[in-house]
Amino acid sequence: MALLRLRGSTAEEEAARRILSGRTWAEFCDTLKAAGSAVATSGAPRDALNQAEGYRYLSRLVRAGLEAFVEYADPKAPVLRRMIHETAKIGADNPDNYYLNAAISGACEYRLQGRRGTVHFLEFSTQSGNYQKGGLPLTGRLDSTELAIREDGSFEVLVSCSRKQGNWLPMEPATTMLIVRQTFQDKRRETPCELTIQLVGGDGLPTPLSSERLERGLRMTANMVVGVPLLFGRWVRGFRRHTNQLPRMKPEVSTAAGGDPDIAYYHGYWALDAEEALVIDVRPPRCEYWNFQLNNHWMESLDYRHYTIHLNKHTARYAEAGSVRIIVAHRNPGLPNWITTAGHTCGTMCLRWVKADACPQPRTTVVRLADLEPERQEARGDDER
Repeated sequence: MALLRLRGSTAEEEAARRILSGRTWAEFCDTLKAAGSAVATSGAPRDALNQAEGYRYLSRLVRAGLEAFVEYADPKAPVLRRMIHETAKIGADNPDNYYLNAAISGACEYRLQGRRGTVHFLEFSTQSGNYQKGGLPLTGRLDSTELAIREDGSFEVLVSCSRKQGNWLPMEPATTMLIVRQTFQDKRRETPCELTIQLVGGDGLPTPLSSERLERGLRMTANMVVGVPLLFGRWVRGFRRHTNQLPRMKPEVSTAAGGDPDIAYYHGYWALDAEEALVIDVRPPRCEYWNFQLNNHWMESLDYRHYTIHLNKHTARYAEAGSVRIIVAHRNPGLPNWITTAGHTCGTMCLRWVKADACPQPRTTVVRLADLEPERQEARGDDER
C-alpha cells in the first residue's frame, strides 16, 4: 500500500492496469501450469489411469475455485451452492454428504432459513483461512442435535460474531466461509434440508465487479489449484508409510484442514494386486454415524454414482456380536460389505466415527481372494461370536 501511495494510484487502478495489459490473466495461467508438477511428482503413481485422474483433479479444482472465488465470492450477496459434489472432490469427500458452501464475512450478519427434511444428520460450520495458508480452521459450529425446530419443520439460524438468542452459529472477524454438511444414511429414502441464506440488513444485490475483485478471485483460484494438491499430497506420503493400514489421524491435523472436531478420522493408503483382498475388522462404537470409503491416490472418493465404494452405519451388514468385516477387492468375493476398487490398484481410504462414545482401532489384513470362501467366512464369524 505504501508503494501505491508513492505512485499516487489506488489498488483498483493498479489492478485495472494489470488486467488491461493481460498480465493478470498471464499470471493466472502460469500458476495453473506450475500446478501440474503435483501430478508429475516422483511420489505419484506413473500409470496412465492415475496420471489422467491427477490432471482431471486439477481441472476440477479450477472449476471449483472459479465458482468459489470469482462467481460466488461476494459476502454481501451470499449464495449456497455445491462446491464439492459428484464431479468435484477434495480431501476424502464423504459420498454420504451433501455439501453446501457460501462466502460470508465476519464483518456481517446472516440469517439461514430452512425446512429440516429427513436427512439423518445436519451440521453448520463457519471457517476462516484457506488451503494455501495452513488450512480452514473452524470458527463456529451448530448441528441438528442442538437445533430448535418449529412444529412445521422450519427453523432459523442467525450467523454472527456476537451471541444471539435461539439458534446461533458463531463467527469470528476472520470468518470467510459457511459450510453445511447434510449426512445421509440412505439417499434414496431421506429428503435433504431446504435452505436459504440472506444478509441481515442488506438489499441482496451483488457488489459490482471490480478489477481488484476479479484479480483477487483469479489469484485465489490459482493458489487453490496449487495448494490443495500440496496439502493432501503431504498427507498421502505419510499414509503410504503404513500401506493397507488405517491409523487414526491426529485431530488437530484434520480440524486444521476443515475437518469436523466431532469426527474421529482414520486415513490410510491401500495397494492390492489382482488376487489380493484387504479385510478390515472392527466393532463400531455407539455413534451418530459412521462410514468407510475408498478413494483414489488424489484423495477423491471413487465414483459412488456407479460403484459400491463405501458403506455406512445403515448399509453395513453386521455380525451377531455387532462387529463388521469390510472387504476391499477388485472383484466380488460373494460376501457382505464388499467394496470395489473400480479398476484401481492403489489409492487412499478413510473411516470416520461421528460423535462416538469410543474410538476403536480397525484391524486390517491382506489375504488372498481364494481364502475368502463364503463358508469359511461364516465359520470364522461363528467362532468369533
